[in-house]
Amino acid sequence: MVKLSETRLAIDECEALRLADYMGYSHEEAGEEMGVSRATFGRIIEKARKTVADALINGKAIRIEGGNYQFVDGERRFACSCCNYDWIMECGTPRPDVCPECGEKEVERVMPIQEE
Repeated sequence: MVKLSETRLAIDECEALRLADYMGYSHEEAGEEMGVSRATFGRIIEKARKTVADALINGKAIRIEGGNYQFVDGERRFACSCCNYDWIMECGTPRPDVCPECGEKEVERVMPIQEE
């Protein structure tokens, strides 16, 4: 087998590709999911797409490693801005479209408080 040259895709870049291109999230939704601003998410996804395009066009292997990331507990908390209902969903499940209590579309992700 031929040994391919490699290009590096950071883990946060891989996650950005998963959220935007595989799951279909908007930059705003994906940025919220990753805990970064929409603009920061835009920079991450742009770099990830360029890396993948380089690998495809130039026949390179992609090594996924490194980057800036933090594992979460396996669950995400959401809250409804209309009825204040809050609930927990497992990581890896799609973002809720509506509140399960009242059906309102104004659902916000509640980020955990980071202890120092």
